[in-house]
Amino acid sequence: MKKLSARRRHPLAAVVVLFIALAACAGLYTAFAPADKAQADETSQSLAIDEGKRLYAVGCASCHGTGGQGTTDGPSLVGVGAAAVDFQVGTGRMPAQQPGAQVPKKKVIYSQAEIDQLAAYIASLGAGPSIPTEAQYSPQGADIAKGGELFRTNCAQCHNFTGKGGALSEGKYAPTLEGVDPKHIYEAMQTGPQNMPSFPDTTMTEKNKKDIIAYLDAVNGDETVEPGGLSLGGLGPVSEGLFAWVFGLGALIAVAVWVAARTAKAKKS
Repeated sequence: MKKLSARRRHPLAAVVVLFIALAACAGLYTAFAPADKAQADETSQSLAIDEGKRLYAVGCASCHGTGGQGTTDGPSLVGVGAAAVDFQVGTGRMPAQQPGAQVPKKKVIYSQAEIDQLAAYIASLGAGPSIPTEAQYSPQGADIAKGGELFRTNCAQCHNFTGKGGALSEGKYAPTLEGVDPKHIYEAMQTGPQNMPSFPDTTMTEKNKKDIIAYLDAVNGDETVEPGGLSLGGLGPVSEGLFAWVFGLGALIAVAVWVAARTAKAKKS
């Protein structure tokens, strides 16, 4: 008893007892506590990846390879990210109906839930841009004037200054941006689909992307006003220059002919 009492009075006795109590509590909590939110999210993500892999094997693997490594019929998808999948599949461009200079937008054949599952699987193959949140692409509170400046500097060369689209070389084209979901515009800037260059956050900030989306929403909205009257299709300086040459120069020629005729008539008189 004296020995036991002496051990109880040992300086480390309280520490040992506390350690044993904490270990016992941790063991009981691990054994009986329900799975936490993180574990549930991880399980849900794992299920989404598995389902996305199944969808990929049916609709995508024939062109992009069984592991997304790419083939002669389709590029590698490793590292393209979830945003690229959400854009390409969410606009109906993928799966492609047939090869060509450019894959057109068409009817979407997957539900949004299935698109999310495909995106989860492709994202698991390699890090890439994620699907943006509504706060990232919503035009609310953005600077429309700044967006117009950025659009004319970086985008108008192909899409024309109001986003009407235009022809490129070898059968390619810049599609119209009228009626395009702001999320898909943001994703296109992130990922650079087909012939378009990409504009990651290191090149164009999230705020700048929002400004561009706000500008397009303003010029292509239901209440768009043409301050100059006739819009000429909104195709920019090419159509305006053609209008000036055809009608402006034509009017000058007509005036010159009229003046010459009047002069000749006056001389005869």
